Order: sequence, then C-alpha cells, then structure tokens
Amino acid sequence: MTSTDTFHLFGNILRLRSSSQANGGKLSIVECRTKPGAGAPPNSHTTDDECFYVTSGIYEFVMDGKTEVHGVGGLVKVPNGRPHHFTNVGQQDATMLIITWPGTGHDAFFSQVGDPLPNGSSTFPEPKGPPDVPAMKAIAKSCGIELLI
Repeated sequence: MTSTDTFHLFGNILRLRSSSQANGGKLSIVECRTKPGAGAPPNSHTTDDECFYVTSGIYEFVMDGKTEVHGVGGLVKVPNGRPHHFTNVGQQDATMLIITWPGTGHDAFFSQVGDPLPNGSSTFPEPKGPPDVPAMKAIAKSCGIELLI
C-alpha cells in the first residue's frame, strides 16, 4: 500500500479523509471529485454498507435499476449487496462524501486499484489507457466488491 491518501479511479479523485484503519475498523469517509460524465461502474459489495452525500454538482445514482438525481445535500444509502452505480451528469466537476461502514473493503479497493496521486491532489491526471478489467475484478473480489462490468 502506498503512503498517499489520494487516488484516481474511473474519472474520480478519491481522498481518504478518515480511513477505516484510523477509526478502529468501523467507518471510512472518502471525499470524491468526479469529472463530468464519469462515475463508478455498476457494483455491489458484501463487506460495507455505503452512503453518498453530495456536496457540489449533480449526480445520477442507479440502485436496483431505479434512477435518482441528486444535487447539493442529496443523500443516498446503499445497503450491503445492492447493485448500484453513479455518474456526474452535470457540466462541471461534482463532489460528494462516500461514507462506508466498516469501510475496510472500500479503503482496500481504492488504494489497491486506484492510481496514487500526491496527497490532497484535486487535478485529474492524463488518461493512461484502458483499465485492466480482469485484474480490477480480481482485486475487487478480494475486497468484497463485485464489479458488474
């Protein structure tokens, strides 16, 4: 594991603001900045419950095939095992907090699959080419996350 707290993944900059490790394995808070049109692919997880709290911009969330659009102050809770994904549907970068409990699965996934960035970075890196989806799926599985792509 790298010593940074900030990673780039799927067009998101993810900054671990309060890791599960720092909270005795009970909670993780990640700040997420998402480029327009980017988001997270469909996924589900058995290790962590999750909620999203929108702090700027507009996100579309899909859970169990139902679509909701949320702006600032929007809150979406995703129980364990529920298929879901999100997309920034606005014209500007959007931000939200991703809160997971206990958070160990998400912290591990973000830090193992995400591209490390300097601590606190908010600048999106240049694309490196297509992701290695089979490798990402294997790492996700080891973290209790299933990528449904």
